[in-house]
Amino acid sequence: MLDKLRIIKQRFDEVSDLIIQPNIISDQKRYVKISKEYKDLNAVMKVGDEYRGLLINIEEAKEIIADGSDDDMTEMAKMEIQEAEARLPQLEEDIKFMLIPKDPDDAKNVMVEIRAGTGGDEASIFAGDLYRMYTKYCADKGWRTSIVDMSEGTSGGFKEIIFSVEGEDVYGNLKFEAGVHRVQRVPQTETQGRVHTSAATVMVLPEAEEFDVQIDMNDVRVDFFCSSGPGGQSVNTTYSAVRLTHIPTGLVAQCQDQKSQHKNKDKAMQVLRSRLYEMELAKKQEADSLKRKTMVSSGDRSAKIRTYNYPQGRVTEHRIGLTMYDLQNIINGDIHRIIEGLRLAENTEKLKELGEVF
Repeated sequence: MLDKLRIIKQRFDEVSDLIIQPNIISDQKRYVKISKEYKDLNAVMKVGDEYRGLLINIEEAKEIIADGSDDDMTEMAKMEIQEAEARLPQLEEDIKFMLIPKDPDDAKNVMVEIRAGTGGDEASIFAGDLYRMYTKYCADKGWRTSIVDMSEGTSGGFKEIIFSVEGEDVYGNLKFEAGVHRVQRVPQTETQGRVHTSAATVMVLPEAEEFDVQIDMNDVRVDFFCSSGPGGQSVNTTYSAVRLTHIPTGLVAQCQDQKSQHKNKDKAMQVLRSRLYEMELAKKQEADSLKRKTMVSSGDRSAKIRTYNYPQGRVTEHRIGLTMYDLQNIINGDIHRIIEGLRLAENTEKLKELGEVF
């Protein structure tokens, strides 16, 4: 472990020097990459310093015990060794997980798309529940959310809603939410009290920067139309809503959230860029999942990942076999434990892939 930390220290010193170089600062793409590496290495250095400090303390305590001239000092040294040796294994595990190669997309902001699936009006209501769950989770993490486009359900909720999330390591947390979410409950429209099963699909797209995806505007058809839904006097009177169609792929992105046509076009372009980026990412994830034989972050949109059972107050995360009887708190945004469990499962698999090279 000490040899590994020495290599990390050497790279940290190199990155610390690179990050202040004018040619790096002037290259936005490279500067962002170097800054992220600096931050990650700095976190490892702090844990590594504590680890090395404990090893030094153990050696010094052993010298005091070997000297044996002061009983009180000897007793204190023994206690210090016990405490340090109890702490070391946890620090070693922390360092191992921190040294797992990071997915460069984990630091990105995201576009989240929630679509009502099977279940009619109840599916739209459930899509609305998922949207509220995510916005409360994001608020708890200190992330900013903004609606890009939405289509409301006839009995509440949404047929479809797209929103952006900005913050620290957003994709690294929310990527696990992609897939089919299933709900089992008695719908508001059900008079017989029977439990129905409905579903909604969640897509999480890492937000692509201009240097990630180059779009030739000659390949994009731009249509302007009137906004629909709430929005004041400008609704249905001005052509502020924007729809972009990427002709080579057939991908469509639209935005009608802003009153400004220009702002709507910018947001729609963000969505289109993210969808194009996600297409390439999905191919890569599919190839990776075949190698890794995992569904934790394979990006399989058709995979049923989680069931919310209201009669039993139960939430089941199918990918890692986690069941929790805490539905009300979870649907109110407390999905931290589920995401931590999924991250741990993914990192454990990555450690196995690395063959424990520590």
